[in-house]
Amino acid sequence: MSALLFSSFDVTRQAFYRSGLAAAIVNLKPIVPGHVLVIPTRVVPRLADLKHDELASLIASVQHVGRVIERVYGADGLTVACQDGKAAGQTVPHVHFHLLPRKLQGDAFPKNDDVYPAIERSEGALGEDLHRVRQPLQMDADEDRKPRTLEEMEKEALWLKTFFDAVEPS
Repeated sequence: MSALLFSSFDVTRQAFYRSGLAAAIVNLKPIVPGHVLVIPTRVVPRLADLKHDELASLIASVQHVGRVIERVYGADGLTVACQDGKAAGQTVPHVHFHLLPRKLQGDAFPKNDDVYPAIERSEGALGEDLHRVRQPLQMDADEDRKPRTLEEMEKEALWLKTFFDAVEPS
């Protein structure tokens, strides 16, 4: 299996799903359980930089991964978000979609729009957090979620992969 990069970061061990041109990875600092990212396998900074076949594969993967994540985490829906460019809050120059399982009852964000500032805060230090993965974990100044270890992310990725091994996208 070839290495999978998220910008310049090797996320091969965080991957739980791959199609020809897209992949899904567990999140370094999930906002809710099941918060994952779907990325093109080619490092591409912006949506407009994707070729048509890459865009089709990426969106089909968002749909397929979303269905499985929603079922696995007992969600009633998903928040799907993409920050396209620095002005939109993107801090890692690689197209990526956030998929967050959401619930009608007991959701982490009862006021639905509160999820977007949380995504922005999560994105804000992502590049720095990715550089720190192998170092002792540090707290972000503006929030209490700490980056997970590579081992924690790999364990989740291996578990999630079991839900995709026997399932083909429809």
